[in-house]
Amino acid sequence: MSDRAQGLEPDAAELCVSLGYEFSDPKLLLDALTHRSFKNEHPAIAPNDNERLEFLGDAVIGLVVASMLGDRFPDADEGELTRRRADLVSEAGLASIAQRINLGAALRLGRGEERSGGRRKPRLLASALEACVGAIYRDGGIEAAHDAVERLFEPVLDDNDPGHRDFKSRAQEWAQANNHGTPAYRLLATHGPDHRRWFVVAIDVDGQEQAIGEGRSKTEAEQAAAELALKRWSS
Repeated sequence: MSDRAQGLEPDAAELCVSLGYEFSDPKLLLDALTHRSFKNEHPAIAPNDNERLEFLGDAVIGLVVASMLGDRFPDADEGELTRRRADLVSEAGLASIAQRINLGAALRLGRGEERSGGRRKPRLLASALEACVGAIYRDGGIEAAHDAVERLFEPVLDDNDPGHRDFKSRAQEWAQANNHGTPAYRLLATHGPDHRRWFVVAIDVDGQEQAIGEGRSKTEAEQAAAELALKRWSS
């Protein structure tokens, strides 16, 4: 382990190995791993949480994954590339990568999140992965962040058929096949600051509410609602 990593807890130091990146400023990694619940409980040792780094990492991941997909699938049209990117950078896609590198073990969580299984929550894992990429960008620049994203996503770039997580399309197909027309989506609520919105959306069929989903974007919440509706219809 390098001198730079000496100030990190063992799980965080191991995460550096999994990320394939050594931080010049390890405090950036600590920020990326800090949930706001930990910051609220320990402001003296955790002045920052990971929300701003998450915002930055989200943009970097989206750009690099789009570039990777364009290179990997030169004959794919825009629609297929969009669906592939949506699958890979969805909460589920990001959380899967975070689980693969054991990111949850390194999270800094408040007592409530710890007790409620925060180290396994897809939302927290996805957010922290984005924050780690944002921290790499802050520490080493776009080239270092680009290389890190490539290492993380290369193993899963070919894993899925485009749109296999596109529950909205599947919900529409089900509704139309059963003579219910096209599902409608209603925004029920939004929570949180502008840079970290949380959306709550309902899916309606024939004017009747079928399910409610939540997500970090309106689209993600709609997908979550459609997924729950599909489970209900198939039960």
